[in-house]
Amino acid sequence: MVMGFNILIMKTNTYAAQSATTPLAPFNIQRREPGAHDVQIDILYCGVCHSDLHIARNEWHGTTYPCVPGHEIIGRISKVGAHVKNFKEGDLAGVGCMVDSCRTCENCVDDLEQFCEKGPIFTYNSPDKHSGGLTYGGYSENVVVDEAFVLHIPHNLDLAATAPLLCAGITTYSPLRHYNVGKGQKVGIVGLGGLGHMGVKLAKAFGAHVVVFTTSANKVEDALRLGADEVVNSRNENEMQAHLNSFHFILDTVAAQHDINAYLLLLKRDGTLTQVGVPSEPLAVQVGSLIYGRRNFSGSLIGGIKETQEMLDFCGAHNITADIELIPIQNINAAYERLLKSDVKYRFVIDMASLKETP
Repeated sequence: MVMGFNILIMKTNTYAAQSATTPLAPFNIQRREPGAHDVQIDILYCGVCHSDLHIARNEWHGTTYPCVPGHEIIGRISKVGAHVKNFKEGDLAGVGCMVDSCRTCENCVDDLEQFCEKGPIFTYNSPDKHSGGLTYGGYSENVVVDEAFVLHIPHNLDLAATAPLLCAGITTYSPLRHYNVGKGQKVGIVGLGGLGHMGVKLAKAFGAHVVVFTTSANKVEDALRLGADEVVNSRNENEMQAHLNSFHFILDTVAAQHDINAYLLLLKRDGTLTQVGVPSEPLAVQVGSLIYGRRNFSGSLIGGIKETQEMLDFCGAHNITADIELIPIQNINAAYERLLKSDVKYRFVIDMASLKETP
């Protein structure tokens, strides 16, 4: 019995934050045993998203402790419920940013669970309707999830490097797909970090002419290696001016304060700039940047389960994964500090086998 809910439970080892100022450390939680529609996944790898750091340190002011982060989960199914239809024991499986939604609102019916009108149930730090507590994420030895929110993983991809596709991959794929990016289009990617490097790979695979905008001269070579056709120093006014009114689509991945108007002016008539980075302060948009050229400024949030599976299948077909640095769980706090300095190319991934080494 857990908080009035009649469910069987099992002890699970994790790494958790106990407060906004304490480092992540070993912590035992209780997972539910798989119900009729659930699968239990033994976690092999978990990507480290910048939002993990934001939430662990309560920078978005909504964290409940203890908090077990992690929503880029790759693992192998060890148990299935009696009514599970699409997975079996031994299958590779993935879990991204969501583990449930209301499933009945207009957005859920349209396979856009990330916009659930009652609020999606996120993989961690969300109300858990099964236990009555909160959901716990992938910095953990296992996770139990309804099969409707579990994803099939292409067998040809490196598993560790596939983990970031569950957040960084779908966050960049969804707007590129929604705005029909493809051959004959000029597409800009602003920022070359965990999101930006995936945007480059995916936009190139869609057939676009890809231009990367960066303030870091040391990222020029990497941008070209990742598939960019051109690289622009966004601090160089002449280089920026050379691209005025020329982009069909720009994907902005920058989470810091920056001049959004400088990029809006690069759009062609009816072009679109989609923001996926989340700056802590509002961006100042000059309305004239939109009116003159009938330009569009939009936002995008991850993707629904159907689209996330589509993205994984696309990446499997094009052999696309993230550039990663694999770390043991014991290095997670050092990784957070390096993440603050953008000292990773381009995504940390935790080898969860290292959790067994924790005393």
